[in-house]
Amino acid sequence: MIKQIGLAVGLIALPVALFAAAEYWLVPHEAAALAGPSLGDLTPLKTIVTDVQAIVAKGDLSAAAARITDLETAWDDAEGTMRPLNPVAWGGVDGLIDTSLRSLRTANPDASAVTGALLALQTGLDNPSGSVGTGGIQMVQGIAVTDEAGHFLPCETMISAVRAKPQDSISASDKASVTDLLTKATERCNADDDGHANTFSAAALAILAK
Repeated sequence: MIKQIGLAVGLIALPVALFAAAEYWLVPHEAAALAGPSLGDLTPLKTIVTDVQAIVAKGDLSAAAARITDLETAWDDAEGTMRPLNPVAWGGVDGLIDTSLRSLRTANPDASAVTGALLALQTGLDNPSGSVGTGGIQMVQGIAVTDEAGHFLPCETMISAVRAKPQDSISASDKASVTDLLTKATERCNADDDGHANTFSAAALAILAK
């Protein structure tokens, strides 16, 4: 009888514990509470995103790509002030900005993808703490470009990894591709655009891993 009671208690306790764990990790306000202070006044950045959204709604993706450059510049200029306030939240918003930039700067932008990226970005700017990654390493061509929290790895580290790889066994055309990708990665890294820089570095590392 005692064993049966113990078993019953265990069967009840297990799902309760699992539910409690799931609630802890999945409820957004818990993650927000752990994220720390805000990044300050983000109104100027939100205004730019709203402008870009309006331009996209009109179907002019080229003009939207031009306007979002203002966001990239403003964000980079404010990094020194904002990032120390809350590095984790800053990294989350930075990732959302990179996604929006990529969606508009691809060879053939997809309006629905752009709209989704901008919506996520606007949400992130409204609540920076809510943009904090909950886990999951992002991969590009089989190469990790983020840490376990979803934040981009330092672009300098990835560029160094490309330069450290021997190129003796790859073809001349592959060497040219690696050189071009490394040049682009360095350019974006110098612009504090870790997302694009890491994408280029990952593509180069994928070639070198053949």
